[in-house]
Amino acid sequence: MNTLLDEMEPEPREALLAHAHRVDIPAGTRIFKERQRADIENGTVDLDLHVPGHKAAVIDTLGSGDLLGWSWMVPPYARRLGAVTTHAVRALEFDAEAVRKLCDENPAMGRCISTAVAAVIPRRLDSSRTRILDLFAPHHSNMPLAYAR
Repeated sequence: MNTLLDEMEPEPREALLAHAHRVDIPAGTRIFKERQRADIENGTVDLDLHVPGHKAAVIDTLGSGDLLGWSWMVPPYARRLGAVTTHAVRALEFDAEAVRKLCDENPAMGRCISTAVAAVIPRRLDSSRTRILDLFAPHHSNMPLAYAR
């Protein structure tokens, strides 16, 4: 599987890695919650959604090579989901402010980094949509789901 870093040209990859450091996170650790102001090498992370009156709903599971977060690119830089490790994780953690500054100072590199990160978003949205439909669709029903156009 190609990772975000594998997809990048050497120059922007090295510039991005200059703002990263390795972190080890034990299993069962809440990495972040929704609305709070990382590339996984080993382990797994569940992305979850707060559901009032229920336990958090897992909407995606990330593993080796997956980009954990992209909210650092888009103001107000708030997380849209929560994340908790299901197995011990070794990951690269990036200094978001430094990476945004790098992108501003070098527009070509900024486009490269933004394009690589943006490629993650459609898959993440599809996974989230599917899981949410699974969670809230009528169970044991042959009725089709209604939707508006």
